[in-house]
Amino acid sequence: MIDLPTMTRGLFTLLVAYLLGSLPTALIIARVIAGVDIREIGDGNMGARNITHTLGWGPGITVAIIDFSKGSLSVFLAQVFRLGLGWQLVACAFAVLGHDFPIYASLRGGQGMAAILGGLIVLMPRETLVGMLVFGIVYLIIRNFDPSAALGLALLAFMAWLWDEPIQLIGCTILLFLSIPAKKAIDQPRRRRLNKQTAQAEQNHETHPVSLR
Repeated sequence: MIDLPTMTRGLFTLLVAYLLGSLPTALIIARVIAGVDIREIGDGNMGARNITHTLGWGPGITVAIIDFSKGSLSVFLAQVFRLGLGWQLVACAFAVLGHDFPIYASLRGGQGMAAILGGLIVLMPRETLVGMLVFGIVYLIIRNFDPSAALGLALLAFMAWLWDEPIQLIGCTILLFLSIPAKKAIDQPRRRRLNKQTAQAEQNHETHPVSLR
């Protein structure tokens, strides 16, 4: 086996991670199943949550699994190439970057939560499983995604600190989590436009109801 320099292996891994992350899973599935652009319906987010709300649990779970795998495969590839923790963290970040700003979808992507958790499940499986479990339980109780996710992710980061994970890993985890609300803020103008269009369509329907004869 040819022993390539660390920089070559690292840069190749980051390129693959970005391209993997860029696969617009939700966009493809929405077009195949319903012939729609998922970014123009629901809340406009190109992710599993919006797919679930608009097209159902089956397509939503499919998108979540594939998006989760983007992060996992990126970190795993870095490990296969015998790259250190720093490279593995950057590979995870590049998978999230690709998901959020996909080259195959005009840089209009999702918010990256599934890809982040996919990478973290490889880097620190115990903490990630605990965080995901708490997120799922809280969601089943309160039926509100955002606070459930926030609690699960916060607990994940706390457990990483409690169980003495490397400070580099904890810091990167927190930054990745903060990228989720940051991307949500970037997408807010599109979300407002979609809400306005939905409200206008409902108003038009009420003003001009369909007459059945």
